Amino acid sequence: MKRFLLILSIMISMPVYAHEHSEASYQHVWCKMHNGIEEYENKDYTRVDCLTKTNAVEFDFANKWAESIGQALHYQYMTGRRAKVVLILENPQKERCYFKRVENLSKIHNFDAEYVTKDILNLKNGKCSNPKCKCHRK
Repeated sequence: MKRFLLILSIMISMPVYAHEHSEASYQHVWCKMHNGIEEYENKDYTRVDCLTKTNAVEFDFANKWAESIGQALHYQYMTGRRAKVVLILENPQKERCYFKRVENLSKIHNFDAEYVTKDILNLKNGKCSNPKCKCHRK
């Protein structure tokens, strides 16, 4: 019983990141704007979020900044195109620190970095254009 209560208390105290819009919604809009291929499959069956003429792009929410760098660099290795991280900042004032980490590392390790906010989604009544996004289930 003590073990169960310990596990339960750990689970309750873990942060939950509830995102208003899906990563795919941001990815779709950005990739379309840059004439990229969405979900490009590599030979090792990993998937590049967006492959453009010049970049292998990984999208992720700000709290997953470190993971996004590793994925982007792997996609660069697999495709021969320059790695790029696009961080999704849902709350730019609070999350800009994560982008600064990525930006600083991009200068040292020679990859591209940028961020997007929900402005890219062109929301109408709080809804984005992706019908599969969770914003349409409210």
